Amino acid sequence: MRIQKIAQDPESRPNGSPTLYRTDRGSWLVQGWNVTDPAVLAEMGIPEGESAVEIPDRMIPFFFEGQDTGR
Repeated sequence: MRIQKIAQDPESRPNGSPTLYRTDRGSWLVQGWNVTDPAVLAEMGIPEGESAVEIPDRMIPFFFEGQDTGR
């Protein structure tokens, strides 16, 4: 898999996390804050081998950067 960094959270100092990456497989990688609240994880019903990270609303517009829209 090849990845391209799309955006780092401009308001997160000093580490610039969360970060969004686009893959060459038509998917996204999201670097964010670990979700560790047991009640939230139970409600999500995350299966073995998967996990969840939290990102702020301000990162959502970056999902569309680097995406080939076919236009």
